[in-house]
Amino acid sequence: MFGELYEPVYLFMERGGDVLYAICGLIFILWLLVIERVVYFVFRYRKDVAEAVAEWEGRAERRSWSAHQIRQDLIGKLSIDLTGNMGTIKMVIGLAPLFGLLGTVSGMIEVFDVMAFLGNGSPKAMASGISKATIPTMAGMVGAITGVFAQSLLEKFIRREKTHLEDRFTFDH
Repeated sequence: MFGELYEPVYLFMERGGDVLYAICGLIFILWLLVIERVVYFVFRYRKDVAEAVAEWEGRAERRSWSAHQIRQDLIGKLSIDLTGNMGTIKMVIGLAPLFGLLGTVSGMIEVFDVMAFLGNGSPKAMASGISKATIPTMAGMVGAITGVFAQSLLEKFIRREKTHLEDRFTFDH
C-alpha cells in the first residue's frame, strides 16, 4: 500500500527536477512556521495575556506616568509575541514563486540543450525539459497561494487580538 502512494509522488518529483525538492523543503518550512504560530495562539498566548493582566492588576496604583509606561511595556511585549515569525512566513511565501521561476529557467536550459544537441525535430526529447520547466512553477505558486491564505488568517487573528489587548489593561483604581 505504501508503494502505491509513494510512486506517484516519486514520479512527480522526478519530472519536476532538483529544484522541486528545494520547493518542497521551502513549503515544509513555511507550514512549520504557520503551525508554530497556531500552536502559540492556542496553547500559550492566552496564558501570556492572563499573566500580564494579573501583573497589571496586582499594581497598587495605575494612574502615574510610570504605571502607564509599565502598561505600554506589557502591551508591547504581548504585541511582539503575537507577531513573532510573521516576517519569516512572509519571506518564505515570497521565495516560493522565485524557486518556481528557478525551476522554469533550469528546465528551459535543459530544453535548449536538447535542441542544440538533437536539433529542433525531437519533441519527445524536449518533453522532459518542458516538464521540468512547468512543474516547479506550479509547485511554487501553489505553495505561495496556500501560504498567503494561512498568512491572511493569522494576520486577521493578530489584528483582532491587538485591538482587544489594550482593553484588557484598565486604569480603574
